[in-house]
Amino acid sequence: MPRILITGANSFIGRSFIRSSKFKIIEEVSLLQTTPPEIDFSRYDVILHLAAIVHQSRRIEKNEYFRINRDLCIDIANKAKEAGVKQFIFLSTVKVYGEFGNRKEPWNERSHCNPTDYYGQSKLEAENRLTTIESPDFIVSIVRSPVVYGEGVKAKILSLVKLVERFPVLPLGKIKNLRNFTYVENMVAFIDRVIEKKVAGTFIVMDDTPLSTSEFVKQIADGLGRKRVFFKLPELIINLGKTLMPQYFERIYGSLLLDNQVTKDKLNFTPPYSIETGLKKMLDSYKKDLIFNQKR
Repeated sequence: MPRILITGANSFIGRSFIRSSKFKIIEEVSLLQTTPPEIDFSRYDVILHLAAIVHQSRRIEKNEYFRINRDLCIDIANKAKEAGVKQFIFLSTVKVYGEFGNRKEPWNERSHCNPTDYYGQSKLEAENRLTTIESPDFIVSIVRSPVVYGEGVKAKILSLVKLVERFPVLPLGKIKNLRNFTYVENMVAFIDRVIEKKVAGTFIVMDDTPLSTSEFVKQIADGLGRKRVFFKLPELIINLGKTLMPQYFERIYGSLLLDNQVTKDKLNFTPPYSIETGLKKMLDSYKKDLIFNQKR
């Protein structure tokens, strides 16, 4: 049974991995409280590196993104390799590709990367540097993913759930885009397979079926047991919004499609949960937490 260390404590994905992984010898370390030289990497077979700065509402300087997402990652990888760790799993992001925009073809594992923000740039540079230090005795597995959702999710997905819960009428109707998502338990199952197979490379993990923004939000409303009215904004307002707030409107109206057939074939992997099941499990957990908090 491999001994696994998660670098980055109390993360959404890390908590899910500890709870649901088939592997049970798992520890995590906070890199806010412990520096890499203080970690005894020789005790572990696998490092699952989750520590990162993602998109934040407050402004973060470019140097900070690269210090955490690239430099800290490489420092840990080098120390792990020196200590005899066999596998380093790096959780990356589809932001390394850039903006989907008006693309017709989905991105795949071999697509050209052209990140447009510090988050994607810092993750891509970490990927590139990791590949230079891998060896037959130090396997590097890079896992790219779109937005991850599931039980205990925070940030934008939680905000969306609360929005649907609170407002009976929402301007999110008849949006005809398509976006891929990843249910967190599918992510856990995939990481398990990567560890089990001891496979190196760059992979994409996601649910099998993409949804439009309207379909995604409707399933949230249904899962919450809320009847909601969805209407479509006038094209004039949509076009104005895309001009004034391009990133915000791109997330709502833009598509983001991926093709991970190479990943699935290489690892003989099929996500165990559909997006419908994943959303239901997330929302059942959310409602349970609401009831628990109301009783406190």
